Amino acid sequence: MAKTAQERADEKAERLYYKKHKKPGRVTAGDIIFNIINYLVFALFTLICIFPFYYLFINTISDNELVRKGLINFFPQGIHFGNYVRLMAVNDLFLSTSVTVARTVIGTLLMVAASGFVGYLVTQKEMWARSVWYRFIIVTMYFNAGIIPWYLNMSMLGLTNSFAAYIIPGIVAPYNIILVKTYIESSIPAELEESAQLDGASKMKIFSSIIWPLSKPILATIAVFGAVGQWNSFQDSLILMQSAPKLYTLQHRLYIYLNTTSNLAALMSSGNTSGISQTVLESALNGKVIKYTISMVTIIPILCVYPFMQRYFEKGIMMGAVKG
Repeated sequence: MAKTAQERADEKAERLYYKKHKKPGRVTAGDIIFNIINYLVFALFTLICIFPFYYLFINTISDNELVRKGLINFFPQGIHFGNYVRLMAVNDLFLSTSVTVARTVIGTLLMVAASGFVGYLVTQKEMWARSVWYRFIIVTMYFNAGIIPWYLNMSMLGLTNSFAAYIIPGIVAPYNIILVKTYIESSIPAELEESAQLDGASKMKIFSSIIWPLSKPILATIAVFGAVGQWNSFQDSLILMQSAPKLYTLQHRLYIYLNTTSNLAALMSSGNTSGISQTVLESALNGKVIKYTISMVTIIPILCVYPFMQRYFEKGIMMGAVKG
């Protein structure tokens, strides 16, 4: 039986009274148990996530002989920073770091700008052949010609042994465009754009003054994706920069150093160490330490950047992935 208006009003008044007069801070035993379990579970999960980085770090600053024997597990012993100093002595390491930083900054900025603008364009119903262009972008996510056609294409475009090879292919990122498009459609009211159009604002003015500022969460999210991808990128440097050592990325340079150390270790195992200096031989002995140190060098910059973007990350990825 349907409730009358008076009954509904009485129920509403009762709820308001209870809400106003209930004792604040009243916690039941069940709440306490639930909170304890929550804290324990998330604390354990946090430790599981942090421990691999901690393990790497303590092994890079501990006595190399102990690390080689696998005796460093929870606490550092014989603390020193010689491994990082030795790594800094690698030829052209600073130049390779500069190349990686430059490609990360420039590539990420251009990718975010392109993803934001194209994502906005494909939300415009009056755009000519909008669905065709959108599908044309999306289809590239599912079809890949392979590494050989990719190399031939880059070669014909004159992008081998050129810094532009790090930037141009990554400007258009279909997945990021999808995230931006979905975010705009689900989070930014269409009435804002309509009101701006009535006031005479152009599409570029609407994008720069309304869409771009309100899209900061999703733009920060794809910026994290882009920065991590650019920083960790290795294959393009390995394949495209064969005749341009000055354009090697940090990962490529460290890969070469690690390979050299591994080859020296193999020579030592075979007993053929003639003509090799004692310092180089000592480095070869500590192959595990070198791997740990290289891993830390490549991870630390991204770990430093991520906390500044994290506050946007959750909201951006959720709103950009699911249309409400």
